[in-house]
Amino acid sequence: MTVSSEAARPDVANPPARAANSWKAVLVSWLRRVLLTAVVAGAGYYLVSRWDEFWSTLATVPWYSGVLSMVAVVAGIVTGVFAWQTVINDLGEPVSRVRAAQIYLVSQLGKYVPGSVWAYVLQMELGRKAGLPRARIFVSSLVQLAVSVVAMLTLGMIALPKLLDQNPRAVWLYVALPCSLVALHPKVMTFGVNLVLRMLRKATLDHELHWTTIARTLGLSALTYVLFGLHLWLLATAGGTPSLDVLLLCIGSIAVGLVAGLVFFMVPSGVGARDVLVALVLVPTVGVTAAAAFAVASRVMFTVAELATAGGAALLARIRNPEITAAVNTTAVGGSGS
Repeated sequence: MTVSSEAARPDVANPPARAANSWKAVLVSWLRRVLLTAVVAGAGYYLVSRWDEFWSTLATVPWYSGVLSMVAVVAGIVTGVFAWQTVINDLGEPVSRVRAAQIYLVSQLGKYVPGSVWAYVLQMELGRKAGLPRARIFVSSLVQLAVSVVAMLTLGMIALPKLLDQNPRAVWLYVALPCSLVALHPKVMTFGVNLVLRMLRKATLDHELHWTTIARTLGLSALTYVLFGLHLWLLATAGGTPSLDVLLLCIGSIAVGLVAGLVFFMVPSGVGARDVLVALVLVPTVGVTAAAAFAVASRVMFTVAELATAGGAALLARIRNPEITAAVNTTAVGGSGS
């Protein structure tokens, strides 16, 4: 895109101006600290507050089903990283998987702060500290979000008949899907991204988004939600006979639930909206009590997996590139730079 890495570098030709703005750098550094603290505290609070309910539910699930279910969540989170990396690599110099994982996974913890916008704010800040322009990070997140919504709506069609039985208002999915499919065209998506960039007074893309980028991102996003559905299916059918129909319903329900979580973005990580939709679909299979319990257990497993993968990605990046990671982690030691 037109915005180059120069946007992320300090103005070495004008030291006095940088010195004059040092108070802004200090303020931004402290704001990053507060945001990271709030993110970790929010995720930790949810984990602790639901722990007893989580374990009482998991006690009814065979250990191997619980382990496989967690593996499916982690695998889905990892494919989400690859989807984001696909987009960001189309917009500039390639970003390694380790670096992409560090930026993406750590920033996703921002969902646990009320107002999911913090995940994207954190993503831009982490990316900038790694030498990537904020504009490039923002566009990558915007495109990936748009493509992932299409993937969620498409897979959500699987569970729509069941959802309509429980909640007729879910009919809006029939309207949303065709509109979202049109938005996948590279010309349409590029126009939409450039429109947002103009509104923000940022440089527009210097090339049209590629079909291969959108197709690969869509495929990886769809695989992410299939894996998430597999995770739910392994929990819900652990005590009974596995069923392909239930697997499809689990995939569709968790996809629709994640869309609902985006709509209710002011709630930390979409708590409530997603869980209700997931439980509604599971009720005919496992009953009301078990459906609610599995929805909560699924949510806690996601929190554990997101904390673990974020920590693992940050540790791996520190081992692989200690000097770059030190720059990213200036948040924790009060580094300057705006």
